[in-house]
Amino acid sequence: MERHFNKSELYPDCPIRNILNRISDKWTLLVLYTLSGHKSMRFKDLTAELRDISQKMLVLTLRTLETDGFVERRVYAEVPPRVEYSLTERSRSLFPIINQLIQWAKDHMAEILLDRTKALTSPRHPKR
Repeated sequence: MERHFNKSELYPDCPIRNILNRISDKWTLLVLYTLSGHKSMRFKDLTAELRDISQKMLVLTLRTLETDGFVERRVYAEVPPRVEYSLTERSRSLFPIINQLIQWAKDHMAEILLDRTKALTSPRHPKR
């Protein structure tokens, strides 16, 4: 299983394009946010909390986050093997920004939904 990179992820000189492509997919912020509530989590616990993500997608997301240094994967030499995931300092430093985004969304969601409804009922909006 390999993550496919789009062109904008390959521009190392454009940090905003590069980072936004990594953290703005459907699952990355949800996985980070879920991990933020725990010191560490096992894979099965992550799947239990994120019930609508497939195991394949969770594995891919965790691998990508580990590659970028947002998540640490720790394997314990036990039988059966135990693997735990935790946030790194890099990902923890992102949380003040994530929390601001969450608050902004809470503050403006009602207005945004109202604007969407208005736009959908506008004569200028094409009917589907």
